Amino acid sequence: MAEHIFHLKANWPGLRNDVGEIEAENLKTKVSIPPEMDGPGVGTNPDEMLLGAAATCYIITLAAMMERSGLEKVGLTMESEGIVDVTRGVITYKKIIHRPRIVLKPGATEKDVEITGRLAKKAETSCMISRAVQGNVIVELDATVEIANILG
Repeated sequence: MAEHIFHLKANWPGLRNDVGEIEAENLKTKVSIPPEMDGPGVGTNPDEMLLGAAATCYIITLAAMMERSGLEKVGLTMESEGIVDVTRGVITYKKIIHRPRIVLKPGATEKDVEITGRLAKKAETSCMISRAVQGNVIVELDATVEIANILG
C-alpha cells in the first residue's frame, strides 16, 4: 500500500468576513467567504476549491483512461458547475455538474465515439474526489463527444 501525504497551511487572522491565506506546495492564495454568501469575495473560497478539485480530478482521470485505451483526441475541455443550497441557514453543497467536450481526431470511428462516451461516465465513478463526496454531493455528467472535421 502506498500513501501520498499532502500538506496545507492556513491562516485566518480575524472573524467571519476577514480574509485568510492558504498555502500548499503548488498553491498559495487568499481565501474568504464569497459575495453570494455575504462575504468579501477576496481570493477563492471552499465552494470553488471543491468544484476545482472535482473538475480537475475528473478531467485528468478521463484523459488517462483515454490514453490507456488508445483513443486520440484533439481537444478535451470542460465546464463545471457547483450548486450550493442554503435552506433555513444550513449551507449544503448540493450538486456538481461536469460538462466535458471531447473532440476525437479526424478519422475516429463511431465505435471510438461510443467507447469515449463510456469512458466519460466511468471516469466520474473512478475519480477519487467523486468517490470522496459520494453520498453527500450529487455529481452529474453531461458529456459531448464528437469527431474533428478533417478540414479543420
